[in-house]
This record gives sequence, structure tokens and C-alpha cells, in this order.
Amino acid sequence: MERKRIAIVGVGLIGGSLAIQLHEKKISSKLIGVDVNPVHAKKAVELELVDEVVSLDEAINQSDIIFLAIPVDIVVELLPAILNKIKDQIVIDLGSTKLQSINAIKTHPKRGRFVATHPMWGTEYSGPEAAVKGAFENKAVIICNPEESDADALEWVKAMYKKIGMHLLEMEAKAHDLHAAYVSHISHITSFALANTVLEKEKEQQAIFELASAGFESTVRLAKSNPAMWVPIFMQNKENVLDVLKEHISQLTRFKESIEKNDNEYLLRLIEEANKIRKILK
Repeated sequence: MERKRIAIVGVGLIGGSLAIQLHEKKISSKLIGVDVNPVHAKKAVELELVDEVVSLDEAINQSDIIFLAIPVDIVVELLPAILNKIKDQIVIDLGSTKLQSINAIKTHPKRGRFVATHPMWGTEYSGPEAAVKGAFENKAVIICNPEESDADALEWVKAMYKKIGMHLLEMEAKAHDLHAAYVSHISHITSFALANTVLEKEKEQQAIFELASAGFESTVRLAKSNPAMWVPIFMQNKENVLDVLKEHISQLTRFKESIEKNDNEYLLRLIEEANKIRKILK
């Protein structure tokens, strides 16, 4: 695989972790960072995640490949402008929602240079210091609407993801956003809501944090996730998120009612039903 000059717009958790992999797997000949946060920009260079940090226009001019590792609302805003400025570079986004970004450039004359992807990996941390070595190994990456991308762009992106250890799935953008609401977005909302519940109760019971178990920590850890990233995701995927949230509230109500009515049998059935998730998550 020929080495490329690669620009990463947004050198935080995802962009920084990708930079590590691109360097280690010898996919990049030069790594160029772009970040509007001057603290993050400085730290990305200090940590040697990128060779330098430049303006977006400079990065476009200097690169063969452009990754967008930025909040999804900024992707929708920047993507058409970036496609306006490229020659034949490949542009790849890494966001958690896809339909709005794809629709934003649907009729763009350079639509084929864009490949919409979603690497299924992340942590609750953010910023360049959160970047992780080997982050994408043995994880899935979704490539959305691949038929709308140029053959050479798609081929390079697939080869790159395989080389950093990911397995590929292809999906239509609308279906992706629906599935993402069920497997990712609702988990974050639940975690944020649980954290707020506990923080509210903590006003009365300081000991709750001293008693917090590993189970609680794993359930609520996503509540530490970056709001600037997650608010746009929820709003872009509003219809699907509201649908799954409605079902989740319905399920919580069933648990509440079974306990209120001392209905041990119904409570047992609800938990046994939930146990069936073992067939999916082994």
C-alpha cells in the first residue's frame, strides 16, 4: 500500500488514535493535523500524533487523504466546502450519524471523492491525550452508501481499514442511523440519565459514591463522554433516538410497575427476557 500524505481534521480521541495506527502500519508518509482548539493542536504535536498542525486550507493543499474526526454537525457544515476545494483527494468522515452528512453533498460534482465511514470504537474520554494505541484492532467499521463513492476512493479506504485491523460492513445510511440509535446512542442517553439521577440523590447521600461498585462504574462510565460530540449526534438522529427512547421508557415503566405491585412473577419474566441478550453478547 503506497504511503500517502494524510490530513486529520480533529486530532482528539478518534483522530489521534487513527493517527497512531496510520503511522505504525506505515500508511502515512506525513501526518498533518487540523484543530480549532489551540491547546489540542499543541498537545497533538507534543505527543507526536501528527507532524504538524496547519490551517484547513493548507491541509487540503498538502494532503492526498483527508479524515474528518469532528462533531457530526461540523461535518455537515464543512464537507461541501472541503469538496469544493479538493482536486482528487479522498475525503473520509468518521462520524456516528451518516444520513445528514451524505445528504449534504448528494448532488455535489465531487461526491465520488467522499467515503462515509463509522469505525465502531470509542471511549468516554476526549482530546489528544485520550488517543489509544491499537484502538481499532478487531473492531467493525461501517461504510455507508459505498456505491456513491468512486471505485478508487472506496478501494483505498477499504484497504486502509483492513490494514489497521478492522473488519468491514456496508450499509445504507438510513439503516445505519437506525441501528446506531439502538446499539450506541441509547446507551449514552441511559448513562447520562443515570448519572444525573445519582448526582441528584447524592445531595442527600454522599455515601453513594463510596459504595459504588464496579458494576455501577461500567454502567455510568459513558456519562463522562464529550457533550460537544453527543448533542449533535442525538439531534441529527432525533427520529430514531426518540423511537428507541420511547421504548426504553416503556421498559423502565414495566419494571417500576412490577415492583410497585409486588409482582415477583412479572419482574422475574422481565429479567429472564433481558437475559436473552446473552445469545447476542457472549
